[in-house]
Amino acid sequence: MKKKVNFKLIFIIILISMFNLKSVFAKYDKVFFDFKLKSISGDEINLSDYRGKTVLLVNVASRCGFTKQYDDLQKIWDTYKNKDFVVIGMPSNQFGSQEPGTNDEIKEFCEVNFNITFPMMEKTDVKGDNAHEVYKWAFKNHGKSTIPKWNFHKILINPNGKIEDTFMSFTRPTSKKIINSIENLLN
Repeated sequence: MKKKVNFKLIFIIILISMFNLKSVFAKYDKVFFDFKLKSISGDEINLSDYRGKTVLLVNVASRCGFTKQYDDLQKIWDTYKNKDFVVIGMPSNQFGSQEPGTNDEIKEFCEVNFNITFPMMEKTDVKGDNAHEVYKWAFKNHGKSTIPKWNFHKILINPNGKIEDTFMSFTRPTSKKIINSIENLLN
């Protein structure tokens, strides 16, 4: 008896595979730890200081419906910071102009309203031609899923400095999906 081939299923599998090929075959001429950022206070941060750690890179904004995620980001920072885990906040005003303040105003907002102690970087672009080079690197090596569609988009970097996964804005930092991904990398 001959089996019937489901061409529709095969087509879908091939199509999905094509979208994931970029991350599967990423060359990684550089890794995350090869870059530098500027802190929200203006200090240069050499990401090589975080080499060997798991990093959650999040573009943030003060006037967004997702701004309450700062609480969750601080919570996972407090839970895992002594286990080689880092949260990095990257303020951006590219989505609905929801981060209009200066670096000093953003820093004060985060400290006063959310007691943020994880590293915050200076306000920068996270998509488009003027995106910070770390976001251009992420796109080059992992594809479209690294391009933030809105505030509080998350990129998980493994201890080798490569992108492990990405999470949309509506995925809370304390979701099982993110926590399981972090814990798998920390073990």
